[in-house]
Amino acid sequence: MLKGKKILLGITGGIAAYKSAELTREFLKAGAEVKVVMTANAGRFITPLTMQALSGNPVYLDMFALTEGSGIGHISLADYPDVIVIAPATANILGKVAAGLADDLLSTTVMASKKPVLFCPAMNVNMYQNEIVRHNMAALSGRGYQILEASEGEMACGAEGPGRLPPLGDICEAVESILTEKDLAGENILVTAGPTQEPLDPVRFISNHSSGKMGYAVAVMAKRRGANVTLISGPSSLPRPRGVKFVSVGSTVEMRDAVMDCLKEATVIIKAAAVADYRPARISISKIKKKEGTFTLELERNPDIIAEVGRVKGNRILIGFAMETENLTENAHAKLISKNMDLIVANDLSSPEAGFQADTNIVKLIDREGRIESLPLLDKKEVADRILSRINPLRARAGK
Repeated sequence: MLKGKKILLGITGGIAAYKSAELTREFLKAGAEVKVVMTANAGRFITPLTMQALSGNPVYLDMFALTEGSGIGHISLADYPDVIVIAPATANILGKVAAGLADDLLSTTVMASKKPVLFCPAMNVNMYQNEIVRHNMAALSGRGYQILEASEGEMACGAEGPGRLPPLGDICEAVESILTEKDLAGENILVTAGPTQEPLDPVRFISNHSSGKMGYAVAVMAKRRGANVTLISGPSSLPRPRGVKFVSVGSTVEMRDAVMDCLKEATVIIKAAAVADYRPARISISKIKKKEGTFTLELERNPDIIAEVGRVKGNRILIGFAMETENLTENAHAKLISKNMDLIVANDLSSPEAGFQADTNIVKLIDREGRIESLPLLDKKEVADRILSRINPLRARAGK
């Protein structure tokens, strides 16, 4: 979704500058155009030639050099991008911009620009926790600059703690978020994702193939569009999205309890989790040993979370999912009506490009009147975007 966007990448003098090369590649792979401004100290860690080769554009270093023919360097650069990203951002650049100082090309460009600016701090843990640095970051945030908090881990100096450059995926997501219209601002969206696990004994459980990718995509895209998001997730290997309230659960009963605990604040509920319909009637406190002959497992019904939410949803918008192997449209619409949903997302598990483990999905969006919107094969984030785009029309149609 960065396709066609223009990014001005500022690199300052820290050891994490080497990661800016890979960050440039990530931006380019997403379809963005990148120009690079480097401070003098940044050139001690990574060469301008490297960044020029990767970005495909000249690297800007000298505040007094002219660009774009007769254009003044920092003015031309300030007008160029859709967003300015400073990664890594040292304590020095944070302090200079916070104080209104402009003594090199990067700081001058930032001061001359009206475009959004994202600082991605990276520095020694003691510097990062220094009260002056924290004050400068707070001051920048208060003036509308975006700050992506540093990650924790081992530093190049051997220390451990916060101060590492945020993961490149988080930086890309922050840029996406900055450039996305906040049409869901004010919504409190509750999303469920992933599988549930129903224990049989201390070793075994009943579950399904859900990866959580669809629900996590919904949470990420809803946050990107300005919503306050709570993600209730069953066991998943996916990284927790930044800026999202995260609740980890194991079983269907745990997920039901978490949903009902969070329901009061929610204005929209999107149930993307693949919960187990049944659980073992008895859980053994010790491992069940293998014996001769067959083994019979007695199951009992789990709570029907979406049906329970549907009974008490009031003015909330409720969106669910249906995964079918036959009679997709008919079964999905019947489920929507019986459980009082506003919209259901139906996907056919017989397609290898759709369903649990895939990064793509092919779905139909079905509303209460039986209207069907069939989506082509899309990345799950694009599917999530299409689902979220139905919220405001649903609210307007129902007068909610």
